[in-house]
Amino acid sequence: MLTRHDLRTVERDYAAVLPRPMDDADAPLDIVRSIIADVRERGDDAINELGARFDGAAADPLELGPDELAAAVDRVDPEIVASLREAAASIEAFHLSQRAPAHTYRHEGMTITQRRQPVDRAGCYVPGGRAWYPSTVLMTAVPARAAGVPQVVVCVPPKADGKVIDVTLAAASIAGVDTVYACGGAQAIAAMAYGTQTIDPVDVIVGPGNVFVALAKREVSGIVGVPSAFAGPSEICVVTDGTADPRYVAIDLMVQAEHGPDGLSWLIAYDEATVDAVESAMRTLLESAPRRSDIESTLAVGGHVALVRDGRQAVEVANVIAPEHLQLMTEDADEIVADVRHAGAVFIGEMAPASLGDYIAGPSHVLPTNGTARFGGALGIDDFTKDVHIVSPSADTMRWAGRHVETLATAEGLDAHAESVRLRLRDLSDEPLGEVR
Repeated sequence: MLTRHDLRTVERDYAAVLPRPMDDADAPLDIVRSIIADVRERGDDAINELGARFDGAAADPLELGPDELAAAVDRVDPEIVASLREAAASIEAFHLSQRAPAHTYRHEGMTITQRRQPVDRAGCYVPGGRAWYPSTVLMTAVPARAAGVPQVVVCVPPKADGKVIDVTLAAASIAGVDTVYACGGAQAIAAMAYGTQTIDPVDVIVGPGNVFVALAKREVSGIVGVPSAFAGPSEICVVTDGTADPRYVAIDLMVQAEHGPDGLSWLIAYDEATVDAVESAMRTLLESAPRRSDIESTLAVGGHVALVRDGRQAVEVANVIAPEHLQLMTEDADEIVADVRHAGAVFIGEMAPASLGDYIAGPSHVLPTNGTARFGGALGIDDFTKDVHIVSPSADTMRWAGRHVETLATAEGLDAHAESVRLRLRDLSDEPLGEVR
């Protein structure tokens, strides 16, 4: 069921033996680039034709505003609406806690204020197709609003009838989304980046998706802001020393596998008996799993076991995998977590399934995949803002800095730069210059 890799005699060269979720050589870049070019050239016509080809129907309608979103709330089960509101409140509270006031720094008569400014318009991509993800609406749009973004839009694939499912529209209303576009895939990313007759371009695009979506975001990253992490097919890595309930380990490996193909489910265990127990529990759980075929097909390709010596080696291996979700279900989890360097989110203990983070813990569930946790992290308010530095120097600042600027600018052969301070220094020459520092 899970492909086993015995690493107990391997010393640190783990990357050579561990499979990766996607090889760039196999990435469908040509298809993605052709879709982007088509949308840039034909706009809405391309969106409609591509929607009919990939989603089963052209959008009907393509654009839904606040009134349509609010109406959907009334059509959704009140219990679901209550849970959406509770999750939204938790996500908002966490992201509001990330906001920092303007920072002021003073030096040699100069005041520098660092002010965090939100972008004007954020685009959130929400997957569809195999399942519907109102939770992703909350996990992208709520952080954008918490960051202060004045306009937030969502692109989501429609159902086969061209409509967007009500629960997704309800989540958009609860999250304060301005507009939902019934548009998915690489064509949605192109539309948000370049604009069409209906869809205005955005400043930042966020959200997870399949490999086509993730590659499309990478392709348009020079036009709009795109977080550095690759938010592609889902991944889980569970570390267990055999003390955790094997049913918990098994179901948590299945959780991410049920998203569909191209994902990874890693089990890092200390002995074969633990692996056998987990696989036995998984077979039992699969018997009644509604998404059994998706889980089994994902595990057949992306289900792996790493057999390790101890907790120290387990974390070394996990750092090489750099998984989207990392669960530490060991007796010494509180100790070994200090050595975790590369993971999108870490969950500690038997009562901490990654699904807690998927819905309500607070941090966004939009996390780095495909090994990009080595340099990227969870979606946060920083992804919707940029720092603006306001520099307010005094005459004393020029007396201190002027000659240094002149010297460095002259060394670079940029005389106008040097002259810009010479003029000011001459005007201040009736006063003594400070010492060169």
